[in-house]
Amino acid sequence: MTTETTETSALSRKPRVLVLFGGRSSEHAVSCVTAAGVLEAIDRTRYDVVPVGITKSGQWSLVSGDPSAWSLRSDVLPEVTATEQAVVMGTAADGGEGQELLVAAPGSVPRSLGGVDVVLPLLHGPFGEDGTLQGMLELADMRYVGAGVLASAVGMDKHYMKVVFAAAGLEVGPYEVVTDRQWRTDAEGSMLRAAALGFPLFVKPARAGSSMGISRVEDAEGILAAVEAARAHDPKVVIEAGIVGREIEVAVLQGRGLDAPRTSLPGEIAIQPGDHAWYDFEAKYVDGAAAELSCPADLPQDVIDRVRDLAGRAFDAIGGEGLSRVDFFYTPDGRLVINEINTMPGFTPISMYPQMWAKSGLGYTELIDELIGLALERGTGLR
Repeated sequence: MTTETTETSALSRKPRVLVLFGGRSSEHAVSCVTAAGVLEAIDRTRYDVVPVGITKSGQWSLVSGDPSAWSLRSDVLPEVTATEQAVVMGTAADGGEGQELLVAAPGSVPRSLGGVDVVLPLLHGPFGEDGTLQGMLELADMRYVGAGVLASAVGMDKHYMKVVFAAAGLEVGPYEVVTDRQWRTDAEGSMLRAAALGFPLFVKPARAGSSMGISRVEDAEGILAAVEAARAHDPKVVIEAGIVGREIEVAVLQGRGLDAPRTSLPGEIAIQPGDHAWYDFEAKYVDGAAAELSCPADLPQDVIDRVRDLAGRAFDAIGGEGLSRVDFFYTPDGRLVINEINTMPGFTPISMYPQMWAKSGLGYTELIDELIGLALERGTGLR
């Protein structure tokens, strides 16, 4: 078969999309909820969708594509459980490029699910959003949505993220890093360094998201418990000085071809009066009335222009691809202090990233189309 015939054949069928979710991190349930939103909205007249879940122990399983199976119901968190239909990747049977998916069940000959054109990895946290999965997909020559290996790793690690942002000329707030060795050998000294930042403090796992393991600390007596809570998720901890300011977010979308990154109108999260002093896990995913997004945020036009420019610069600073959400503090004296970048932000229909794009003129289903298109457009290997 000639190259021309192969390309014509590929264009004559629907692109095959592997929707991958779950995973080994503490954000497993959040990933499932994200997958529910995407499975509900993805245009199945345009794409052949293959849903694969990763259990908390790391097994890949062929799972239901019914969005309701992965939705958040009351206070029950969805979870991918192991099945006999384990999914593995193998070399394409026809000797062509890329990989095909195989289903292996005990006592049965492995059967092929066919090849895939692009992977949509909806995993949050370590072993999914931190470059490890991206590295595996790179080795397999598989196209995928989102940031590459380095950008994913830097975007996951709040310590090195801040180092890169500072080197790029973006303002970061005061912080301290406590490694596993430092905590084991000199916990008292680590707590003194933290206390020197002033209060309140925010103590965070260095490589986790979705507000997992984060504590707000009001005094020195609270540091020990907060660090231990963060270490339950990650042995490396980042401790940040509290910054007085409004929390402003911008959604970033990679430009087509050589175009610059696209940025949404900025949004602002307002925590409603109640049980949440800050935008914690419950406020994000459980208590639907806890937070309200204003987009565009009520900001002077010059600040809107500046925060969008800074968001694009942050995306470029880490070498971003696909999508990211960039969070800032807008201080009373007019500074924009970057808080973090998230290379795979929450992606349910009510998550901030899709909402900001919807307010900027790009709907949820269209946003999924654009992300898949960007992934299909880029080549494999070094870029």
